[in-house]
Amino acid sequence: MIFDTSQKLESSIAIAILLLYLICFRFAYTATNGLLYLWIAFGMAINAVMTVLFGYIYFAFFTAFSIGKIHHTVGFYIMYGLHIALTVGSVIGGFFIETDVFIQELPLIVVILFSAIMGPFYLYSESKSKRLQGALQTANARISELSIYEERQRIARDLHDTLGQKLSMIGLKSDLAVRLVQKDPNAAIQELNDIRQTSSIALKEVREMVSNMKNVKLQEEMQHVQQILKAADIRLKVEGNPQFDTIPTMLSNSLSMCLKEAVNNVVRHSQATECSVAISQTSDMIELVVKDNGIGIKKGVKRNTSNGLNGLKERVEFVNGELEVKDKDGTFIKITVPIVRPPTE
Repeated sequence: MIFDTSQKLESSIAIAILLLYLICFRFAYTATNGLLYLWIAFGMAINAVMTVLFGYIYFAFFTAFSIGKIHHTVGFYIMYGLHIALTVGSVIGGFFIETDVFIQELPLIVVILFSAIMGPFYLYSESKSKRLQGALQTANARISELSIYEERQRIARDLHDTLGQKLSMIGLKSDLAVRLVQKDPNAAIQELNDIRQTSSIALKEVREMVSNMKNVKLQEEMQHVQQILKAADIRLKVEGNPQFDTIPTMLSNSLSMCLKEAVNNVVRHSQATECSVAISQTSDMIELVVKDNGIGIKKGVKRNTSNGLNGLKERVEFVNGELEVKDKDGTFIKITVPIVRPPTE
């Protein structure tokens, strides 16, 4: 009877401690601030007690899972050190108290100890990798925003430099012509001629500025690609010369936009560490190849419906080119476009 009562009491204590540990694990799973360390510490203490008293070392695995959630490096190593010390210490203590039980469960204890030692590092590395990927996406979005802002600033400066002075001159000469039209008609006519000439010059400069905005050379886009890949920590290998001065402007613009979209797909979806861009030209054909060592299209790009491949295909078809996409050891994109030169008179 005494034995039954003692056994029931032991079982009740074990169940109570188990419930307490589950509560600690639940709060440690959801906590994101300093309380995370408190709940993990409670869990480690309960784990040590359960190991010594009942031989339940299994909780060490779940405690390792909670430690892997810690973002702060110093905090992670402190809690990891405490976890290893308490786990190993409780196992050693358990061998002295429940020698037979621990010897019988020695293989399982070794597995749990291995998980307790290696598990936090794996979970911490995985969590850190996800945070870095999120930070990279945020940085890429920020780079795009800054590029747009810088382009707007450049356009504003060009418009101010091109039109500001000439429009001011036109306004002044218009006022002067109004005042001279009665007093000195010939001088007023001269001012009007100056206004016409100034407006013609301004119109010409605006057209040149718009033309320069539309004309994006391939070598200029290559410089932009280098900056984007460097920011994404992706190594770039370039083969061939992107400087084609003899190809039509429309073809150069289309190739530049194709290169931009292909590299954007590499940065956003591939999870690659290397990217190669190969450019070659014959007398009647240009070939552009973009290849990475990422996870490929099936696992990466196709998950996102706005992946840019449709836009890339449309741009290639617009210049009567061909697009080839392969999913093997990363992503392979090959663009082949014919060189159609305007007829000479």
